Amino acid sequence: MAHNLKSTKWLMAGLLPLLLGARQTSPRGTALDLQPESRLWVSGTSSVRAWECKATTFSVAVESDTNAAAAVLAGDKAVNAADVVVSTERLECGNGSMNGHMRKALKAQEHALIAFRMASYELTKSNDSLLVTIKGALTLGGTEKPIELTGLAVPAPDGALRVAGTYALKMTEFGLNPPTLMFGRIKVHDLVKVGFDVVLKDRAE
Repeated sequence: MAHNLKSTKWLMAGLLPLLLGARQTSPRGTALDLQPESRLWVSGTSSVRAWECKATTFSVAVESDTNAAAAVLAGDKAVNAADVVVSTERLECGNGSMNGHMRKALKAQEHALIAFRMASYELTKSNDSLLVTIKGALTLGGTEKPIELTGLAVPAPDGALRVAGTYALKMTEFGLNPPTLMFGRIKVHDLVKVGFDVVLKDRAE
């Protein structure tokens, strides 16, 4: 528990400025900027119907080499570090009751941020596709666990890089109880999928 609390405090202090729109640069390299068309969402099923919650705001901080978008698409490992941060309060499920139950399930009052920090990645070219395999740590509800994501990287307009994919997880693996609604008559299933469709562009100097 002490480790999780310390990790959450670090995330709040070091990454919260990203949610407020502040740009952070690193002396070790340049950056790829998140583009407005980027999307991140969580979807799943319940005892009644399927559901989806969208992140209305999220931040991606990427440290990279110069001209990284084109370099990655060519199969070069031009990204040096990447962090993704989502405010739990910015998840919109399209229903006020579902919003409240989901935020309660994610322990939003105690742990305001959901965060992913990349540790390493691999690029695999296959014909016209580029498979990206990313290893890192996901912090959800105050619990941090190593995960592995996979996605496809493709070119986007104006020289940008687009990476999209999904990752399946069980809420109980992070010590979270799936939400229940209508006094328990509606139960959200444990398995959920995190979807991401991120467009990144080299920062103009």
